[in-house]
Amino acid sequence: MRRAVYSSLKFYGLFALNVFLVVVSGGFVHAADGVLREMPTLFDSRERIAKPDLTGLARLRFLTTVDFPPFNFIDQSGKLAGYHVDLVREICRLLAIEKTCEIQAVTFSELQSALAEGQGEAVVAGIAITPEMRQRFAFSRVFMTLPARFVANVRVPGRAAAVEALSGKPVGVVAGTTHEAMLKAFFPDIQARAFPTRADMLAQLQTGAIPAVFSDGMQLSFWVSGGDAAGCCALLDGAYFSQRFLGEGLSIMNRKEDPVLTQAIDHALLALSRNGRLNEIYLRYFPNGIF
Repeated sequence: MRRAVYSSLKFYGLFALNVFLVVVSGGFVHAADGVLREMPTLFDSRERIAKPDLTGLARLRFLTTVDFPPFNFIDQSGKLAGYHVDLVREICRLLAIEKTCEIQAVTFSELQSALAEGQGEAVVAGIAITPEMRQRFAFSRVFMTLPARFVANVRVPGRAAAVEALSGKPVGVVAGTTHEAMLKAFFPDIQARAFPTRADMLAQLQTGAIPAVFSDGMQLSFWVSGGDAAGCCALLDGAYFSQRFLGEGLSIMNRKEDPVLTQAIDHALLALSRNGRLNEIYLRYFPNGIF
């Protein structure tokens, strides 16, 4: 039997070679630890997306999961919470449809069938955008991209203070991952040192056996600022994006036969980007930044 966490948004509290590589730096100010405190802007400031008429919308139920923190999880009070949950709340508020908005959590494997069967109108759960998925479903504009980052051991003598200093040196990656392939493709002068697991890689970084690692920026940001790292390491400047290796980013998925809903969500995301609310939600769940 399917077990679902269900709630109305009114009742829980706030809490390129088709490879495209971008180094996020120009136009933003990096903190001393190399972390960008603002999200990169993904919407053209001159763009206009009309708000469609939603007066006939009887229900807008977003489907999500509970196992992708900090995007979706169950908080200490037993309520559904996370970046995606707060984003849904802001979308519904901006579209002035709070009374018809709901959010329901199912398992990740059930998301596509639940949407196709009409159990919800949209999915916000980090589903990868692929050509195959675009054949079946519609996707909103991307509202967040997840970069790859370098982290260096600050205790290694003559440590690398910038990515350029890693040329000719061994840098840890997890074997068989997209980050390993991305490192080899874009940084051929760096010696990719593959490890079987992320834990093995980070353990060698902490001891200084390797001067740096290259991996998912979100995970590395939390690790560097957490107790497990014990102050050993720091993010290097530069957030790296590649659609070929890392995908297009996070988006909201809905049925292709609901183009008005897709437009409404795009309108809301554009407005939230411009009024700063999108960045506020980001900082709420990523206070140390990931860019």
